[in-house]
Amino acid sequence: MTADLSATTDAQRVVQPSGPDRRPGKQQRGSTKPWQLRLAPYLFLLPNMAIFGVFTIWPAINGFNNSLYSSSNGRTFRREGLGNYTRILTDPEFWGVVAQTAVYAVAYVALSVVLGILLAVLVEQQLRGRAFFRAVFFIPVLVSPVVAGLVWNWMLEREGGLVNTVLGMLGIPAVPWLVEGPWAMVAIIGVGVWLQAGFYMLILMAGLQSIDPTLNEAASIDGASRWQQFWGITLPLLQPSVLVVVVLATIHGFQAFDYIFTLTGGGPIGATTLIVQYIYENAFVSPIRYGLAAAGSVLLFLVVFSITLVNYFIGRKRDAV
Repeated sequence: MTADLSATTDAQRVVQPSGPDRRPGKQQRGSTKPWQLRLAPYLFLLPNMAIFGVFTIWPAINGFNNSLYSSSNGRTFRREGLGNYTRILTDPEFWGVVAQTAVYAVAYVALSVVLGILLAVLVEQQLRGRAFFRAVFFIPVLVSPVVAGLVWNWMLEREGGLVNTVLGMLGIPAVPWLVEGPWAMVAIIGVGVWLQAGFYMLILMAGLQSIDPTLNEAASIDGASRWQQFWGITLPLLQPSVLVVVVLATIHGFQAFDYIFTLTGGGPIGATTLIVQYIYENAFVSPIRYGLAAAGSVLLFLVVFSITLVNYFIGRKRDAV
């Protein structure tokens, strides 16, 4: 019996190597990676960062530099210092454009968030044809903004436009969408929301899919209505996705230009001229004022960057609670 136990004990012993394990491919604890492996990720990022630097970072830096000069032809420059900023900040036309941009951005962000949530919730329901409606709502995102502006310009014509024709069939008088300033602002806000709502819907759908369905099931068992489930469970858990949509919509709202230019051209009488069109007209429409346009671009960057930072810190503070 003693001999059997001794043999078993000897068989269970594991002989440890006297030196470190030198098997090929074995990474030793505490050892550092070769410099080639450490450099590899940066080499993969290099092409993208080079393109980003050449076409985004450098133009931004050069734009700030140009804001310190004045030029009417893009070839000869005269140093102005902060003169362009003083001139643009004392220009009544600029502040009128800023007010219109603020109205557009606030309405655009609010409607985009509400409509995005509504579409995401509706599409996420277990309904027949869900994939079809998801594609239908996303199609406007794929449409060129310039083409969308041209199409909606035809649809919103006062006489013969498709929208007013339908309204006439319902007994509603024709609406001067592109003729009167307030209606033109409503038109560009509506078209802007129509263009991007599908994109925001996808972001919010991803947020909805990350919510544990058992939470709503438990609330339903406790007698909570669907509205109570949405307001007390879904919406609070969806806040990170909503914050992303708010940031993106804010950036889109302040940068809106292309479809507005083909839809209204900034009219009537400048009623839909936003900050980007103001910059464009100063840079490329006579009288050309490159320095003033560059100063407007820098101010726009500061505003968008500040709003993005505020949203970011609000999100961080909420996550820390």
